[in-house]
Amino acid sequence: MKNSMETRPRVIAVANQKGGVGKTTTAINLATALAAIGKKVLIFDIDAQGNASTGLGITQSGRRTTTYEILMGEAAISAVAVKTNIPNLFLAPSNANLAGAEIELANIPNRAFRLREAINQSVLDPNSEIYDYIIIDCPPSLNVVTINAMTAANALLVPLQCEFFALEGLTQLMRTVELVRGSLNPDLEIQGVVLTMYDNRNRLSEQVAQDVRQHFGEKVYQTIIPRNVRVSEAPSHGKPVLIYDHNCAGSMAYMRLASELIQRERARAA
Repeated sequence: MKNSMETRPRVIAVANQKGGVGKTTTAINLATALAAIGKKVLIFDIDAQGNASTGLGITQSGRRTTTYEILMGEAAISAVAVKTNIPNLFLAPSNANLAGAEIELANIPNRAFRLREAINQSVLDPNSEIYDYIIIDCPPSLNVVTINAMTAANALLVPLQCEFFALEGLTQLMRTVELVRGSLNPDLEIQGVVLTMYDNRNRLSEQVAQDVRQHFGEKVYQTIIPRNVRVSEAPSHGKPVLIYDHNCAGSMAYMRLASELIQRERARAA
């Protein structure tokens, strides 16, 4: 029976207020890669669109209780988390109910701490799995739900599409991170920036990659996620691309990304 906060998982929020940057794809495949090397991982879907849930093959009927109930304090993580078809990988699913959380949380005291409190309670819950990692798939906005993720997280992973406005789109996110650090979670760190949807036939992609590396330095992962048809196809089959097509360029990139993340985590803990 767990009785110590020493078993608290490492919590990584995957966030970018801009949609279409590969955020959910990164969360799903990074979690899958971590599970494949023996880590017990929970994906926490807090996007009302529920794309992470769909991308892991969890139907609407399989989402009886969701992250909405967790944020509302109506259910524990152990009551919401479901096993996926991938060994060691669990999911706290989402559905459209979460769209109302912004309004419903508005007048609740300590509304920014709901997710952190739920994770802390799960550590003490004898019915809960002991997770090594919780990967939070955030909505494409900087609302109270995303603030909950940042308040609960140890670190932030930022997928960044290789396009013209990439750096401009990060400005608001970085301001929000600083606000969260200042008043809610002083230990929040930027775990890394992941360049996604890279097209080596496009000079702009290379220019954006150079600009981002110049701006963020070593925070930018060496691994770059390429544009890849198989990555785009996988969610419609309810599978991570690592399962859908293990040998495609996208799968190989996400395996390298997971390896880099583990190296960074080991260096941090050393």
